[in-house]
Amino acid sequence: MNAYRAWAEIDLDALTHNLAVIRERAGAGTRVLLVVKADAYGHGAVPIAHHAVRSGVAGFGVGSSAEALELRRSGIRLPILVLGTIIDDEADDCLRHDVHVALHSSSRGAMLQQLARRMGLVAKVHVNVDTGMGRLGVLPGKAVELLREVRAAPNLALCGVMTHVSAPEGALAASTADQQRLFEGVLREARAAGLLCGWTHMANSAALFTALRPRYDTVRPGISAYGILPHDLRGSDQLRPVLALRSQVVFLKDIPAGYPVGYGSTWRSTRPTRIATLPVGYNDGVAWRLGNRGEVLVRGARAKIVGRVSMDYTTVDVGHIRGVEVGDIVTLIGSDGAQTITAEEVAARADTIAYEITCSLGKRVTRVLRGGTDVVVPAQPPPAAAHLPRAAGPSEAHVSTARDDEPRLRTGS
Repeated sequence: MNAYRAWAEIDLDALTHNLAVIRERAGAGTRVLLVVKADAYGHGAVPIAHHAVRSGVAGFGVGSSAEALELRRSGIRLPILVLGTIIDDEADDCLRHDVHVALHSSSRGAMLQQLARRMGLVAKVHVNVDTGMGRLGVLPGKAVELLREVRAAPNLALCGVMTHVSAPEGALAASTADQQRLFEGVLREARAAGLLCGWTHMANSAALFTALRPRYDTVRPGISAYGILPHDLRGSDQLRPVLALRSQVVFLKDIPAGYPVGYGSTWRSTRPTRIATLPVGYNDGVAWRLGNRGEVLVRGARAKIVGRVSMDYTTVDVGHIRGVEVGDIVTLIGSDGAQTITAEEVAARADTIAYEITCSLGKRVTRVLRGGTDVVVPAQPPPAAAHLPRAAGPSEAHVSTARDDEPRLRTGS
């Protein structure tokens, strides 16, 4: 019997492969700012980030200051950007630990300037231009003025200018072309005024895999690095899934025809059959909506989830599979023999998106690392001196290739 109730196998070699595909699509000389928010989309941000450092990424994007600080505590020294926003009480920790923050308004810029001056530090910011997402960011008509304010602030360093593509179809959507025209207008005016410096980034996974042009000097892949593409985009055949989710049979019960299973008795057997109970439920990432809809793999065969998924357990009809025993490994995402269940398939059955499936893996699911001993992606060179942010000299040490003393994590067996 396996030692874990439920575990996610994280294939670091697949991550290496996916980053190589991303680098090829991004083009020579383009930085990869790998997005590892939401615990690297459920894959485990710390081991993913350390392996990505060895695979030559230029920095990391996160969703909150807590995620940034977790990476810093683990030894990550590359630039880390909080892609969204921070609350005021988080700002001092971000500055103290050299975390880059997205800047969306003049008022937040003024607050960061005052705080950085009191702390005797320089706040590193990326101006976020809202070209159509509508959540965060400065409107295009006010973006250049905000860039002027950053330039005038002695304790602010402009380390980047960014925008966020709203369409899951990436460059295939007309709205993305509209967003890029607005972004280009801001960049053109800022460049003419001598205000543009740092990294310029727009392309997320969807934009990168739909040939957004131009891609600028930095791309911001997230879900594609983990082997998944949004919105059924072409190119997923080039990627390898990084995550497999597995559990085990902990109990077997033979039931007669007409017997109910699960809360609400939403399923009754139509024949005498055998029910396998798995110690994994919606607290662990098995979507509640998979009840009576989802499938798993047992001994290389598909078996239906029957009854409602509960917080701690899922029940599966294995009456058609010979020789099932307690302790047998069950695959919820991944391959077993000739059969494969992808995160995209699980998402379709649960009427959601693959992002939610991987991000919902709970903390009871042990992450087990596989591979990662051979890194074939070349390290990225530091950016050219002409692109260095003003007043950000010390931070350039963070834009570096993987070093021999970079912390290495033990891989699971």
